[in-house]
Parts: sequence; C-alpha cells; structure tokens
Amino acid sequence: MEKAIQAAGVTIENLSLAFGTTEVLKGVNLEVEPGEFFAFLGPSGSGKSTLLRSIAGFGPTPKGRILIAGEDVAGLPPWSRDVGMVFQSYALWPHMSVAQNVAFGLEERRVARPEINERVADALALVGLSDFAERRPSQLSGGQQQRVALARTIVVRPKVLLLDEPLSNLDANLRTQMRREILALQRKLKLTTIFVTHDQEEANTMSKRMAVLDEGIIQQVGAPMELYDNPANTFVAGFLGTANIFEGKIEKKGKALAFRSRKGTRIPLGGGKAGVAHIVIRPQDMTLTAPGKKKGAKALDGVVTEMEFLGETIRYEIALSTGESLLVDVSHHQNQKHFMAGDKVGVDIDTKRIVTIAK
Repeated sequence: MEKAIQAAGVTIENLSLAFGTTEVLKGVNLEVEPGEFFAFLGPSGSGKSTLLRSIAGFGPTPKGRILIAGEDVAGLPPWSRDVGMVFQSYALWPHMSVAQNVAFGLEERRVARPEINERVADALALVGLSDFAERRPSQLSGGQQQRVALARTIVVRPKVLLLDEPLSNLDANLRTQMRREILALQRKLKLTTIFVTHDQEEANTMSKRMAVLDEGIIQQVGAPMELYDNPANTFVAGFLGTANIFEGKIEKKGKALAFRSRKGTRIPLGGGKAGVAHIVIRPQDMTLTAPGKKKGAKALDGVVTEMEFLGETIRYEIALSTGESLLVDVSHHQNQKHFMAGDKVGVDIDTKRIVTIAK
C-alpha cells in the first residue's frame, strides 16, 4: 500500500465562494507541496473548513481553480477527485464491522474481492487495528474509531488526505496521542495531508507549514515558528499564542527610537521606522523586578492585578500607570516566591524581541 500512494501537490488559484450575499472565501491563493503536512488554522467562521470542503468537492462549486497534481478538479464530483476525507464525526456505519467500514470505498469502486481483503488488512495493520476487524464502531474507543476513519480513507489510496478537525471529539491526552499517530502515519505514507483545526497547539506540532485564515482571507502562510515570531499583522500576532499588542507611533530622537502608545506608554525600541505602528510583545520576553531592587533602564513601573498559575509558568497581569496592562510570563520552579495582587513591580522588556507592524 505504501508504494501505491502517490503524493500530489494542491494549488488554489483565486478561489472565491459566497453563500447568498455572504462571502466565505475571498480570492484565496495557496500552494501545498506534494507530501507536505499542511494546516488551515483559524477561528470559527474563518473559512478554513469551507476551503477544505471545496478541495474535497462538497458544497457549492466556488469560482477559481483547484488543481490536484496539476489537474483542475473544480466542478468535479468528490468521487472523481482522488482525495480522501476524514470528518470530525468520523461518519462510520454503525451496523458494519470495522473491516466492512474500511472496505466500503473499495466495494463502491468495484475492486475485486481478493484485493479488497488484502488492502483492508494492510490498512488496519497500518493503524494498529488488525485485531479489531470484526468489531462494531460502538465497541471501540474514540481513538480507535478515529483510526478506523483513517484506515477507511487511506485504503482507497488517495492523492491527498483531508482532515476536518478530526481530534476535536477526543479528550486532551488522547488528542496528543492521536496527533502523534496521524503524523507518524503521514510520514510513513508520504501522503499530502491538509489538516483543519482551530487549535494552535495541533497546528504547531503537526504541520510543516500552515495558513492562518480570518474572514475568508489567508492572512499569512509559513512555518509555525516563523508565523509566531514574525506575524504579518495584528490578527496573526493575537491568534498565535498570547501577545501584548499596542497601537501608537514610533518616534525618533537622534539615533534613539521609542514607541509611544495611544495612552502614553513609552517603550524604547531596538529598531524600526518612525511612523504609526503596532508593536507586539510576547509575555515571555519580559521579566519582573521585585520592589526595592534596581530596575533596568528599559523597565516600566506597574502593579500586579492578577496572578494565574499555568503549571510551567506563572502569568501576571500588570497594570501600568497609563491605564494599559501587560501580561508577563515567569517560569515556575518549586518553592519559588511569587508576586501577589497589589505588589508594585518593574517590568523589564527585551526590546530586541519586540515586533513592529506598520499600519
């Protein structure tokens, strides 16, 4: 089976789709490389699932082109596109056994019975369910049902595997386990895979590259770390992880640059161009100074208003004198002293890690 699956690239050209007067996809252009694990990431209503379903051939035909292995499949029915899709609900037939569920697509394609039996056995072996062939879906755990859905999809040897939030019905520990198993399977098969999720951790840990969508528009495409460190706009900055985002302007005095927020908070900068801008400061790129200790030249004065214990880190909300606030993350260690609400602190910012976004 592994040799028979042929990875294919997916190219989206100027894809647009509207439901009535509501535009859900707006001129989407995208290139997914053969064999790549690619994620569509965005909030509810961003268009990510609609884009995935458009590639699969479900729903209204959009304007634009969808090329799979160079062939324009826009307008073709799903069964003519040579893609496989795993749905959020798994969509298993409850009255069929595991083996029958996996064989269903091959039977619809009129594959000879000896080949069906061989390919079903291979697919179940790949997902570790060889001993569960005769069970019904109701006799399986959520993770096992997920594996059946994967086996049913890969058994037809699609050029592209499409996954529509397939882990959302699983508990946290099982989600972690299943994403590792899906990624290992994808790497073994070298199968082009597009994964839809609203979960940043899933996208970050599984995808080689991802597209962040909002309001039917791709906001930015790139490797997860690249997007986190260098967001193209404030939406990407705020959606990928926690960020302190300020609006204001960058001022230059001699060779010195500083950002001044709309409320008057002044923060020295290590670089940038003068003018109206946003700045992005990640919580881990700041340190807190205890009361009475000498503060750095770049420190701001503030008061702790909230303290959250997050396990590996403690997150503080710091109120500044201007009325603005900062979230600051401090690594947690056993028996470590921490600040409490009402404590006065200094906030020292690593100015080299501030991201500026011109307006």
